[in-house]
Amino acid sequence: MAAITWKCPNCGGELVFEPSIQKYKCPFCESVLTQEELEEMNPAHASEQEVPEEEAQASYAADQGGTEENTAQTAPGGSGRAVVYSCPSCGAEVVTDETTAATFCYYCHNPVVLEGRISGDYLPDKIIPFQIDRKAAEEKFREYVRKKKFVPRAFYDDSQVEKLSGVYYPYWVYDAQMDADVEAEAKKIRIWRAGDTEYTETSTFRIFREGQTAIGNITENALSKSDRALVENVQPFDLSDMKPFTMGYLSGFLAEKRDMEKEQFQEKLRGNIREYSETMIRDTMSGYTGVRMFRNDYRMKNEHWQYVLLPVWVLTYRAGNGKMYYYALNGQTGNVCGILPVDYSKLALWCLGLGAAAAAAAATGFYFI
Repeated sequence: MAAITWKCPNCGGELVFEPSIQKYKCPFCESVLTQEELEEMNPAHASEQEVPEEEAQASYAADQGGTEENTAQTAPGGSGRAVVYSCPSCGAEVVTDETTAATFCYYCHNPVVLEGRISGDYLPDKIIPFQIDRKAAEEKFREYVRKKKFVPRAFYDDSQVEKLSGVYYPYWVYDAQMDADVEAEAKKIRIWRAGDTEYTETSTFRIFREGQTAIGNITENALSKSDRALVENVQPFDLSDMKPFTMGYLSGFLAEKRDMEKEQFQEKLRGNIREYSETMIRDTMSGYTGVRMFRNDYRMKNEHWQYVLLPVWVLTYRAGNGKMYYYALNGQTGNVCGILPVDYSKLALWCLGLGAAAAAAAATGFYFI
């Protein structure tokens, strides 16, 4: 496996994908390249090797000036295996966990794509490139937080906002078709009176239904280690914007490799489609007193899976009590979700102020009476 970067042909700086113009830009000389121009370039490569978790944690600790024990919470990984790669720009060794596909060098801060993580069976079929850039993402974050009265200042100060990260998360996209052939018996009962006599008429019908249900663009988060609420609640994405995958889109962003396979979702999705098809067919059998299904033939066909990377801006915050909070922004549509911390001192002051205002209003009302 190799770690790769794309060098600016004019100054040698690191090219990154710029969402606002949907092209690649050098932050040093501000050169701009199209996708076609990038594909004609040869990226810079450096080697990558897998190492035991203990060795990787110790290496990370030494680089950070600490010890293995006090970096257990901050070192990348925690999944049982870690990888050390050599940065193509500065040669430094950097530790990542086994699902990281794109990251930054901790020393020179240049973007690095881990080529082996996105090749072979793990090569994505499609990607939705970021369409909201960092500046716009920060503005949307500040606008969102300003509406929340009781969020602690530490959650949105400048040092925290700098941690806002653009991450490509892995998803499976599922399309399928189900053919249905159903036979049922239905009854209609009519009751009426003529004089003192009550009559009941029961009519029996044989019902046949054939149909086809097509379901498309069902997305399933393919990363088990992430907070599933974080990457699911920013949906939906507009999948019509998907583009053929190229590694250049990852430059300047973080990216994760899937660790969940489509087989883990297949039976659940098949069951959901069958349930939906049964409901649709039953809805066509209205107007009867009762319906008894006695033959059901449901057949799956044309199942199609795509492995895709979708963009999310993420900000996490660990409170003093150790609890983790997060904010997530859909990097394509701008949909927002979050579980935000509460500053209870702000809340207490607000309650005291509200109580004082209510007491003053009551006192004023009593005086005029």
